Amino acid sequence: MSTELPPVAPEVLAEAVENLTARLRKKLDAATEGCAAGAVLEADGTVTLRFGEDALVTLRPGPAGTIATADQATCSCLLAPRCLHRAAALGAAPLADTPPEPAAEPEPAAATGPDDPAGPPAAPAESVGAAGPAPAAEAVGTTVPAPALTAVQLRAAGALWHVAAEALAAGVTAGGAVVQAELLRAAHTARLAGLVRAEAAALRVVRGLRAAREHRAGQRLGDLTEAFRELLHTAGLLASGSADPALTGTARRAYAPGGSLQVLGLCREPVLSATGYGGVVTHLLAPDGTPYSVSDVRPGGLARARGAGSASVALGGATLDHAGLARGGLRIVGATVSPEGRLGAGRGVRATPLPGTAWTEQPAARLFARPAAEAVAELLADPDAGESALLGCDVTVVGAVCEHLLVRETRPDAPLLRLLPAHPHPELAHTENLRRIASYPGLQLRVLGRPDLDRTATLRPLAVGPVPGAEHTLRLPEEWLGRADLGYDRLQGAHFPQGVAAPVPDTAAEGPDPLADSPLWRVRRLLETGVAGGRRALAEAARGTESLAGASYGPLRRAGLTGAADLAAALAAEADRRPRDVFGRLADPSPDGYARAWLAAATHLAAAERCLIAASWAASPSAVPVSGR
Repeated sequence: MSTELPPVAPEVLAEAVENLTARLRKKLDAATEGCAAGAVLEADGTVTLRFGEDALVTLRPGPAGTIATADQATCSCLLAPRCLHRAAALGAAPLADTPPEPAAEPEPAAATGPDDPAGPPAAPAESVGAAGPAPAAEAVGTTVPAPALTAVQLRAAGALWHVAAEALAAGVTAGGAVVQAELLRAAHTARLAGLVRAEAAALRVVRGLRAAREHRAGQRLGDLTEAFRELLHTAGLLASGSADPALTGTARRAYAPGGSLQVLGLCREPVLSATGYGGVVTHLLAPDGTPYSVSDVRPGGLARARGAGSASVALGGATLDHAGLARGGLRIVGATVSPEGRLGAGRGVRATPLPGTAWTEQPAARLFARPAAEAVAELLADPDAGESALLGCDVTVVGAVCEHLLVRETRPDAPLLRLLPAHPHPELAHTENLRRIASYPGLQLRVLGRPDLDRTATLRPLAVGPVPGAEHTLRLPEEWLGRADLGYDRLQGAHFPQGVAAPVPDTAAEGPDPLADSPLWRVRRLLETGVAGGRRALAEAARGTESLAGASYGPLRRAGLTGAADLAAALAAEADRRPRDVFGRLADPSPDGYARAWLAAATHLAAAERCLIAASWAASPSAVPVSGR
């Protein structure tokens, strides 16, 4: 089993690459590839990597387990610290997360990891599309309007925009260690200038480039495309000087006094991040419907994600574990609360357990009292709602189609909804539970989950329960208080009703997918071609035998999407516009114009797709207009 390299602070890696000569930079990608396979964990906690006979790189992580300063990475060769070996070793290590800023209140003990779904995504992920939990996700919020941006902030934003434009023009193919280091350097400068949201967006792009170049499992080109869109959007607005100062963002996990609170458990979900963090988040509601959460996310990966569901809640001396809190409650005195509703565990916090309530009682009953389409419309209209918002609805199981579990909301003219696992890891219970539910067509369920705002009418359920008054519904143990947490509780045959339910519609009659069947996929393919292969690849695609002007723009215009067609045509023209002077030199080498054209097309596409997604929740498939492909 190979030794994992300790995470490296972005500024340390950026400095190491910046110190290399031009000749060594050309060799950096080849030196980085595969060097982590020979890492050795020493008895004193250091990690060593050998490059040939004369070069030994030593990484000495600090108390936090990260390489936070340059002197924690050394090399034995004569060129150190400006050597290729040291830069390659740092480049092969994962990026460390930005440390939280000190808070005025005592730091909560229940600090969370970087991919905590209880916190909002740093970008419209998270508001504009995520991934779900985001995943990823540096939790960055916005604050109240501040004074106008300073000159330092404007320069930092302008530099980040230019570097991001160059990275976009390079694409994944040419976006190696040097391009990533330039992004990291600009991101660090943005952080020092107080542009927290822009820094978080840049780090997501770098992580996406790494994942794409390494062909990691689960990596999606669409996620990297969205990360580029958010980075260019944020940096461009900030650099223009006309942005709301709130767009700078605030550092994550800033806890403030919350007074006395009473919260009741909804459900719990496992957290497992690609950066090695694992744990649990328990979702709570106050009597007035305000959402809160208690998180326990730390390094430990899958083992910790599975075990944390029954771990003790580190909050004010409460004698509860997360399983008990998800079906119980707390009365908290001296609470500390983050802007995202995360409860902290400062020294003055005192918590007393309370008996839980069923989903049929308030405040949980409010989540199931209105159509799902209304809740989704609110989330789509509020860019700061975040991915932590939960949605409840009563559904009837239709059956499994491909990777989806199809259900229909139990109301007139309701659409078919697609249920996907909240986390696809096979060692977690999500996928197995959904597979078992799919074997009971006609089963009526009460579902609580997180809507996937990047997909048509898709919900990622966290917990399920019986529908009040329904005959063919779940039969859960009394101690489960009427719900099963899909990430921890495993449904068995005894939990399902006996007999056969009423006939349900044929799954083949689910109707068209308004997003997948829309010709907008042509614009997305154009944008993703630019992200994957860079500016040159996009220009070559536009000059292909099936000209985009004829084969792609025609269906867009016939579908009434003239704005998308015009922006796609402008992007293709700009990608191919590289005039040269009489000496053959590029007359306009700046990638800014290309980045602006790409961003305009990406922003229009995101808005159009959101409209189709909102429509898919609001009506049955036959009522949603779908244009030709």
